[in-house]
Amino acid sequence: MRKTRFLLSTTMASFCLLNVYSCNFNTPTNEALETARAGVLVHPEPEKQFVKIALLLDTSNSMDGLINQAKAQLWDIVNEFSYAKCGNDQRPELQIALYEYGNDNLSSREGYLRQVLPFSSDLDDISEKLFSLSTNGGEEYCGTVINTSLQQLDWGKNQDDLKLIFIAGNEPFTQGGLNYKDAASQAKEKDVVVNTIFCGNYAQGIATQWKDGAIRTGGDYMAIDHNAEQIYVHTPYDDQIMRLNSKLNQTYVAYGSLGNAKLQKQREQDSNAYEVEAEVAVNRAVSKSSKMYKNSSWDLVDAVENNAVSVSELEDDALPDELRGKTDEEINTVLKERKAEREKLQSEIQKLNEKREIYIAKQANKGGELENAMLNAIKKQAAKKQFRWEK
Repeated sequence: MRKTRFLLSTTMASFCLLNVYSCNFNTPTNEALETARAGVLVHPEPEKQFVKIALLLDTSNSMDGLINQAKAQLWDIVNEFSYAKCGNDQRPELQIALYEYGNDNLSSREGYLRQVLPFSSDLDDISEKLFSLSTNGGEEYCGTVINTSLQQLDWGKNQDDLKLIFIAGNEPFTQGGLNYKDAASQAKEKDVVVNTIFCGNYAQGIATQWKDGAIRTGGDYMAIDHNAEQIYVHTPYDDQIMRLNSKLNQTYVAYGSLGNAKLQKQREQDSNAYEVEAEVAVNRAVSKSSKMYKNSSWDLVDAVENNAVSVSELEDDALPDELRGKTDEEINTVLKERKAEREKLQSEIQKLNEKREIYIAKQANKGGELENAMLNAIKKQAAKKQFRWEK
């Protein structure tokens, strides 16, 4: 009889020294030092590092261009993070949260804002929520939405994590009952940096306190043309990458109650990206070929590789039709084959993307307004936490 079981790794503090390595070295505790003096052998495990980004988007009437840029440029931002490293060459885990504000369809009691998605590393969920956004005129309360994101989201206690808010809009930063200065003070207490993106004239953003809203937490102030039309560069490698992406999708093995719905969502987000522009779909395919794209909650290949489940303890009805009635050995053989095929396809996509990036660079493509603004601020602030980018 099989049953789903999530495998948790535990350690006993009385038998091991937890010297944790991160982007900045953490000093061992007195208790840990005493353990070491007792002569206990220690095999330190690296602590997982996070990059936590809360994206607060104005969805009032004039912000269609901003939402469209977010949809189009998400995958460029994710792809850039596939090169991020910290500490002992470990790769940080990217989590993105999403809020919308300034929309008449939202509750006035809540300050015309809502949490669209809490911190998540599920790239398909993030894409789905972005594509669900629509605009409608309203009141834009920047201080209120910043404060709400600080209170609602799990920012964690690790000072080595990179914790960022990006708020984008085009109305005065001073609107609403909660002063943005108070929100900035709370952000500093939580070690969260607030970056502001004014959608309009640079000087106007300064005059309406968007710059002051950023510098109070050591963040960056940026102004973008949110209605600018992005220039996409089609390369000789795009079609081949998309063919490999179709094959990549076939390596996923949906399991459990979430499996089939998540598998369908994967295909839907492929289609959403393609509807924006073919090149956006290519960028998404590149993201899916990176370590950033993980699906242990519904894909059995990822789940077994990451020790999230054990094949021997899965009920038959949690398995897809193709694996039901098979022995554990037969199932594991199928999963190994899918894993090998996936890694081969991902490697091929990555190699083609290297050539694609060189081709695009020669075309002097400067990327999207929102993408460039965010990545410039992220890399600047990440350097203070000893993060680095290596291609």
